Amino acid sequence: MRRLWIVAALGLAVLLAGCHHAKVTNPIANVNSKQPDKVLFDRSMEAMKKGKYDVARLTLQTLINTYPDSEFVARAKLAVGDSWYAEGGTASLQQAEIEYKDFITFFPNMPEAAEAQLKVAMIHYRQMEKADRDYTHAKRAEEELRQLMQQFPDSKLLPEAKERLREVQEVLAEREYRIGHFYYMRESWAAAIARLKSVTDAYPLYSRSDEALMLLGSAYEKQVDAMRAAKVLEIYKGRLIADFTKHAAEAYDRVITRYPVGGEADKARERLQALHQPVPQPTPEAIAQNKAEVDSRGEAGKFERVMLNFKRHPDFAPTVRVGEPIMTSPPETSATEIVQQAQKALMETALAAAGAPNNAGATTNGNNAVAPATGSSTGSTVEIVGGKGVPPPGEVAPRSEQPAANVGAPPAAPAPDNSGIEDLAAKPGNAAPPNPQPATQPTVQPTAQPSASPDAGNTRPAAAPPVQPGPTVPPQAPPQVNEAAQADQAQAASNEPAAKDSSSAKGKKKKNKKKPAAQQQPAPQE
Repeated sequence: MRRLWIVAALGLAVLLAGCHHAKVTNPIANVNSKQPDKVLFDRSMEAMKKGKYDVARLTLQTLINTYPDSEFVARAKLAVGDSWYAEGGTASLQQAEIEYKDFITFFPNMPEAAEAQLKVAMIHYRQMEKADRDYTHAKRAEEELRQLMQQFPDSKLLPEAKERLREVQEVLAEREYRIGHFYYMRESWAAAIARLKSVTDAYPLYSRSDEALMLLGSAYEKQVDAMRAAKVLEIYKGRLIADFTKHAAEAYDRVITRYPVGGEADKARERLQALHQPVPQPTPEAIAQNKAEVDSRGEAGKFERVMLNFKRHPDFAPTVRVGEPIMTSPPETSATEIVQQAQKALMETALAAAGAPNNAGATTNGNNAVAPATGSSTGSTVEIVGGKGVPPPGEVAPRSEQPAANVGAPPAAPAPDNSGIEDLAAKPGNAAPPNPQPATQPTVQPTAQPSASPDAGNTRPAAAPPVQPGPTVPPQAPPQVNEAAQADQAQAASNEPAAKDSSSAKGKKKKNKKKPAAQQQPAPQE
């Protein structure tokens, strides 16, 4: 029974000791003074050691309000933030961040300002989660640590800030790598390239940078395979295939020159040889640097890896312990930019082909558009205005809402003008012979002639009307006449007499029907 009491007492002591979230020390404990402000400060420190954070904050506020000119005011303000920081919890940490920011604002030149800035970064560092969870606190911790290193470059806390920054960047890089690997497995090459390129450019100290570069090069090679299988003209394929191959070779080059000690360097050499690209040689400095980075990394044991499944905090064991962390992140690459770059290269190739006729089977038609080669499976064209991409100064720029010209179909017929049909029909020799064909005429493609109209879509020749005798007038350009409308007008003029005869016959028949039966004489019977 006595042993049980002893065990219970020890357990209670351990429990009470664990209730204190952080160890609090009195920065001026060795100062022997009986001044009232010093007495208040000592009482607050004693209360914080016992976990009475509310009492400590109340005492510190009394010191600040009662003795505003005291030499302990700055330390009292910092101690208020320490009380919230030691208490822990989401709400308490938020209040601690506010108090630390206020201290930096009011006392930026004190040595404790760098300590306050480090505490702000550590507030978010303590709330960081794993790479596959929310990364808001990781980004905030990275920003605060960078601010500490830039604002207080001579602080003695700089080595600790660098160490924490490398750990934070390891978590952020792991997140980007996992997303890029997910897109790679889903065969979304543009999205995978964007994520992998971002992680390799922004976090060179990442423990799996060589694997990310190998995956990036493989994604570019997949783009090459997809482009070769696409139904696009060969002159368009060549430019994109060359660009993707170049980017893949650059990724493999970085694996060899920047991470030669890792296990991916040999694979990168094999891929470069398969792509018929030169294989670079790493420098001795690069080999020594990468070897130091690999040796500084740790590895979690089996028990630690099992326990990580029950924790929300990330694993910092693979973090590099040497090297300077990146202070400025390059702009992130998006999948939209990757697609736009490919489209831009395709359009530049199309413009170059349009400027050089009969280039690799590509020809230009009358509308300055690149037509596919004979036997090509695609019928796409690229329209070039004026042959150089810019209309002449005297020509109106085409609008996007204007429909493209369709050579195989007749243009839309305008509203017929019946004012001159009767005059043409009255004159001998002007009437067109009756046309027994239906109104829908087969499409006839006459020889293309220059047109006076600025409409590039209408390539039919203009038919001039017969010249009437009269006073001499200066010659004018013949007006544009639609062939389909002209044929319909001529047919209507030729069929007009027959229509009049039929209408008169119908009128007589109606009159005969109106006569009474008595006036009609019966037919003679034999």
